[in-house]
Amino acid sequence: MVGTHWDISWHRSIGRDTFWTPAHIAIYMCGVLAGLSCGYLILSTTINGTSALRGASVKIWGFRGPLGAFIAAWGGIAMITSAPFDDWWHNAYGLDVKILSPPHVLLITGMVAVQFGALVLILGQMNRVTDGARAKLEWLFLYVGAMIVVCLMILIFEYAVRVYMHSGFFYRVVSITIPGVLAALARASGRRWAASIVMGIYSLFIIGCLWILPLFAATPKLGPVYQHVTHFVPPEFPLLLIVPAVALDWLWQRGTTWNLWAQAVVSGLVFVTVLALAQWPFASFLMSPSSRNWVFGTIYFDYNLHPNSHYARYEFAPLEKNAAQFWAEMAFAALAAILTTRLGMSWGDWMRRIRR
Repeated sequence: MVGTHWDISWHRSIGRDTFWTPAHIAIYMCGVLAGLSCGYLILSTTINGTSALRGASVKIWGFRGPLGAFIAAWGGIAMITSAPFDDWWHNAYGLDVKILSPPHVLLITGMVAVQFGALVLILGQMNRVTDGARAKLEWLFLYVGAMIVVCLMILIFEYAVRVYMHSGFFYRVVSITIPGVLAALARASGRRWAASIVMGIYSLFIIGCLWILPLFAATPKLGPVYQHVTHFVPPEFPLLLIVPAVALDWLWQRGTTWNLWAQAVVSGLVFVTVLALAQWPFASFLMSPSSRNWVFGTIYFDYNLHPNSHYARYEFAPLEKNAAQFWAEMAFAALAAILTTRLGMSWGDWMRRIRR
């Protein structure tokens, strides 16, 4: 995730000058390491009939190994495959970067698979050990879960910037992405305040990128250059997702006797409502002069950002034409939050049963 945010910052500050940037190398080395380490784990378990992991493994195409190792190995292969595809894509269609280009989607899919594979590896061990060892593994589980959230937020990066935070579209996109993951991680871990811990780690990670990346010099190498950039442009201040996460943790601790659909309906409505109550005024603050400092980071702009854009002028983009469209989007956001939360609960219950 460090390499990914570094690479995005590189594109926003310098432009894509070559495939062999340090940020690219950091990203793809993670894919190589995941593929090699999990491949070794699978081969050693397959070949060694006395391996301690043999009793806690699955068999796929004649190979044996922990389920998480197969998932992470596939993710590593997908990440490596995306590298030449991405290079060809830029050479064919230009050097400008879009998050949702086909090679980037393949790369992010591989990254999520590596992270999910690691999550399943941890779960397999976590669900087999005693309480003392489990408590330590839970923290590692929640950390990996937070990195999955960071990765998913990159996927929706272009739709979750501050100019959209007064639109129903913004809340719909976030509601499709986040509530289900929080529900799954909370149910799988069984830990009190699990969602809050996950979103706390996410927030600290993004704040670290926001405060550290601008410490390093950078100069644009592509045009047009509309903004004076002298240092790396960091990500925006993290969304206040920790606020609805705390609300959901509090709710889930008190709604254990409800059926799953009742929990999902209330949780989805709480997520959207609390997020809006927190993010809406905070978005107004981010557009104000008070936020224009290194702490909140609204002083940083991409080198190719046009001065007349909503972003550069600190204005919200009016995505909905009237109040009816806005409330329709908010209704879709609530429905998405309910459905994804219910799916996340089922996913979490499945993860609690993982032993291999």
